[in-house]
Formats: sequence, C-alpha cells, structure tokens
Amino acid sequence: MPAMQGLQSTELPFMKMHGLGNDFVIVDARAHSAEITPALAKGIGHRQFGVGFDQLAVIENGESDAHLVFYNADGSTSAACGNATRCIARFLMEESGKSELTLTTERGTLYARDARDGLTSVNMGQPQLDWREIPLAEEVDTLELPIEGAPTATGMGNPHCTFFVEDAEAIPLTEFGARYEYHPLYPERTNVQVAQIIGPDHIRMRVWERGVGITLASGSSSCATAVAAVRRGLTGRKVQIELDGGIIWIDWRDDGVWMTGPTCHVFSGTLTPEFLESLG
Repeated sequence: MPAMQGLQSTELPFMKMHGLGNDFVIVDARAHSAEITPALAKGIGHRQFGVGFDQLAVIENGESDAHLVFYNADGSTSAACGNATRCIARFLMEESGKSELTLTTERGTLYARDARDGLTSVNMGQPQLDWREIPLAEEVDTLELPIEGAPTATGMGNPHCTFFVEDAEAIPLTEFGARYEYHPLYPERTNVQVAQIIGPDHIRMRVWERGVGITLASGSSSCATAVAAVRRGLTGRKVQIELDGGIIWIDWRDDGVWMTGPTCHVFSGTLTPEFLESLG
C-alpha cells in the first residue's frame, strides 16, 4: 500500500478505503500539504461530481503516530469515525511495520492493533452516558429517551440514538433516519440505529449516519449499539453485529469499547487541478 506522495502541489492525492462497505476518502496531509475546507469535503463527497464517500479522513502529523480529522459527506465535521480509524490504522501499520499504534482525534487518544487474519482492532474509548456529554438538549434518562420507541442515547465522540426493534429489515430507514437525525433533543443531530437482538452475543443493525444517510456499516454506531444493549440487559459485553456490509465484533472492556473487523484499500488516485478549481 504505497504512500501518497511525489505528485504536483496543484493536485491532491488520496486513497479510497472501506470497512465493511463504509467507504472513505483518505488524504495523507503528512506527505502532501492539504487544506480541507467544508466546501472541498462536500465536493469530493459527491458521488456523481466527485469521488463519493461516507466520510473523508485526513491524516496529520502529531505527537502520536498520527492525528486524524474527519468530515461527513455534507461537509460537516465529526469527532469520531470508527471504521475510518481502523482503515487508517491498517494503512499506517503496513507503512511502518508496527503492530500497535496510538492515534489522536477530537474524540481523544485511540489505540489500534493488528488483530491478525487481516483484521484490525481499535479501542474507541469509554462511552459517554451523561446527557451533557452526548450531548442532549436537556436532562433526561439516556437509557430510555422520551421519544416514541424509547431509544437509548450514547456518545462515542459523536451522538447516537439506538432503537431496539423486533425486525430491523421492516423499518423504512430512509424516512425513519431522516426524521430522528434532526430530533430537537439532539442539538448536534444524531446517528440513528435500528437494532434487532438475535441472541445474547448477536445483533442485527442498520444505520443512518448524520450528514450522510444510510450507510452499509458504521464503527461508532456499532459501539454505541453494543453499549446500549448491555445497559438494557439485552446482551453480554462481547457481541458480533451484523451490518448491511458484513460482520463487526464489539467488546466493551474495562479500558474502553474495542471494535474489530476487516478493511480494504480499494485504490489510490489524484484529484485534478480542474476538479479542485471547480469547487471555488
């Protein structure tokens, strides 16, 4: 997996990666100086006029192995993105030969490691369970929100709203997710999950991400759903979550919520001066 370097300063190299179909454009700002603006992120994220992604991630130099910054497809920022963190961790481990990494994000310091057999694990830290930290607009019981369906609120560096349902496939997620993303109880909007308990260590989940829409997978949503299931006494602390894009494993331990799954480097490319100039 070659680093993105050696290209003209008027171009912007990138990688396209995905974790279980949750897809990302990744810009390595260590090798190529890049100023990412919300307009640029939104332009790159357009699936017809740009490259298309669920999130854009920027790798920057830092006191740790790297510092990561995340953008949603609508140009807004996110403090956390679990699957993108796993993808970048895999890239950096292959680049450096390390099997363990320390990464910093707005969410805080995250630890990653090679889980073998092509799998990568990231510790997403402890969940935020207090209404102020998630954040919510007012003090309520985060275990069962005063919303139809009594969903659970969880913070994983970004806000989540998890609905436990009898049949996740039966939920019209496009309408359902859009409705609750902007619920007034969530001042910064929210990611929305519909989760069906299959067994004490098995959850079927579908995801609507704020600023994106339906995604095939979401790492932070998987962590939030696993935490919510434990808090409600529905599962144990170690579960497999069946997403539209595949299986991810979540383990809520004393040191944080660990997520483990596969990653894929799809291709590397270059955004041309013509495209960059078209965004103004």
